[in-house]
Amino acid sequence: MGLTLCCWLRDGHLKKHQRSTSAFCPLSVTPPIRLAVLLDTPPVAPGNPRSQWSPTHLSPNLQVCPSGGRVRRGRVEQSSDAVRGAVGAVTGLHIWEVLWEEQQRGSHALLGVSTHKCPLQVSGYTALIGGTSCSWGWELSTNQLWHDGKRKRRYPRGGATDVLSVPDRILVVLDADAGTLGYVVDNCYLGVAFQDLPKGAELFPAVSCVWGGAEICIRYLCGTTRDAPALQALSRLSVRRALGSDRSRTLALPPALQRLLLDTAEEVQQDL
Repeated sequence: MGLTLCCWLRDGHLKKHQRSTSAFCPLSVTPPIRLAVLLDTPPVAPGNPRSQWSPTHLSPNLQVCPSGGRVRRGRVEQSSDAVRGAVGAVTGLHIWEVLWEEQQRGSHALLGVSTHKCPLQVSGYTALIGGTSCSWGWELSTNQLWHDGKRKRRYPRGGATDVLSVPDRILVVLDADAGTLGYVVDNCYLGVAFQDLPKGAELFPAVSCVWGGAEICIRYLCGTTRDAPALQALSRLSVRRALGSDRSRTLALPPALQRLLLDTAEEVQQDL
C-alpha cells in the first residue's frame, strides 16, 4: 500500500495546486515525496525552540522580542545586520516560516541559512547572508542567490527577465541530509536553490537587512528524519489531494478521521 501511494504521488499528483494567479506557480517544481508529506503536515505547536531568533547571535543593531519569534532592526544607517535562529539542524528535513513585509525590505534583504561562523554585522550596505563561505542567501529584492560573497544565478529557474515580487510569507526548506536549501512561495515549491551545503555542520535559518524599523518573524513548522514517510502521512496526503479544496466531503467520516484530514493542527496533535 505504501509503495503504491509513493508511486502515485511521484507520478505527478504532487504538483496539483489550487487555481492561483501567482507568478511563481508556473515556476514551481514537484517536491520530493518526503517534502510533499512535510508540507502537508500540521505545524508543530507554538513555542518550539526552533521558532525563535537567537538573543545572542545577532547584530547589535537588532533586537529580539521577549517571545523570541520576532526581531526588529533599529533605525541606523550604513550598516548591514543579520540574525540567525536560536536552534539549527545537523540532520533531517526542516521547514521554517518567515514573515517579512515587502514594504520593510528595501535593498539587500536576504533570507537563507548560515553556520555559527557567519558574520552578523558589517559597515555599509551589502549582501551579508551569502557574503561569506559560511552562509547562503536569497536576495528578495532582486531574486538573486548569494554565496561566498558572489552573486549566483537568479532564483527560481526559468523566471522572467523582470524581478518577481516575493510576498510577505516565505518558507525556508533545509534538507540537512542532502545538503540542499530551497524555498516555498505562494504554496509553490521553487526547487533547490543551493546544494552541497556542508553535511554534519549545524545550519541555522538566517536573515540580513538594512531597512530601519524592519520586523521579521520566524516560526518552525515541522521536520522529519531521513526515514521514509509513514503510511498514515502518505494516506493523509493522497486523500487530501483527491479532495482538493472541497473538504466538506470529510463530514461523513468519523470525527478522528475528520481531524486528521482537516487543517486543524492542534486537534490532530491531540487526537494522535
